[in-house]
Amino acid sequence: MRGVWTALITPFSESVELDLNSFKKILRDQVDAGITGVIPCGTTGETPTLSIDEKKLLIQTCIHELRDSPVKVVAGTGSNHTRETVELSQWASSAGVDGVLLVTPYYNKPSQKGLEEHFKTVASAIDCEIILYNVPARTGVSLSPETVARLAHHPRIRSLKEATGNPALTSEILDQISKAGCALDLLSGDDATYLPLLSIGAVGIISVASNLFPRSMVALQKAFDAGNLRETQRIHQRYYPLFRDLFIESNPAPIKAAMAALGWCTPHVRMPLTQLHVENLRKLEKSLSDCQIVRGQS
Repeated sequence: MRGVWTALITPFSESVELDLNSFKKILRDQVDAGITGVIPCGTTGETPTLSIDEKKLLIQTCIHELRDSPVKVVAGTGSNHTRETVELSQWASSAGVDGVLLVTPYYNKPSQKGLEEHFKTVASAIDCEIILYNVPARTGVSLSPETVARLAHHPRIRSLKEATGNPALTSEILDQISKAGCALDLLSGDDATYLPLLSIGAVGIISVASNLFPRSMVALQKAFDAGNLRETQRIHQRYYPLFRDLFIESNPAPIKAAMAALGWCTPHVRMPLTQLHVENLRKLEKSLSDCQIVRGQS
């Protein structure tokens, strides 16, 4: 699961219903940009406020729209209920996704043993690959490096989205995986730490920013893979203001405001999230201008 993956937003209409027309336009732009894959129904897609039917519709739309392209589809199917996670993951696997993204169960705060059993249960029930998703700031629980190394022995657990923002922890995870004699693709789960994590062994990113400027995120990965560190640093520095300001409030309110500014969709999010405070919106719009973001070109 190497490369640049976009954690897709879920566009909404003025009445805060699914806007599939805007969603399809975004998908076509992702294909044109040469993105590796897309991930519907993750945190950026506001999955806590989506019904099961809405999740299935978004996943099916991705599969249908991208069927003749090289862009892969990984579905966000994780929850804090193991049986529910198994059921949605089985459905997604049979529907034809390339993999599923499984967040650590939130709110329950399971032990490391509970986390291990949760992921192994899902992995043993499906036929596609799994990306583990470690984001303790959202879930209240973090996978330990030792737990990741044990899970890496499972043949379907092939990747980890590491979103702690802690390069030292990432290094420890990679060290434990190496000591265990396993292989696991590590992906940055945070745009601002994309380049730092690449430098210590990550092989890609699951990105929020690539909704907005997918071509440049692909260019950063290609420059790094080619050993062109100067170009990699140039791209990182150019877009760093947006890496920062796309999290000026809780994701995905800022990215939706940015996408709305470029005419991709409305800025609407579902409650309990709200649209950006006016002062934060001004800061974000300034960063968009400073970074010279142009729809369909960046």
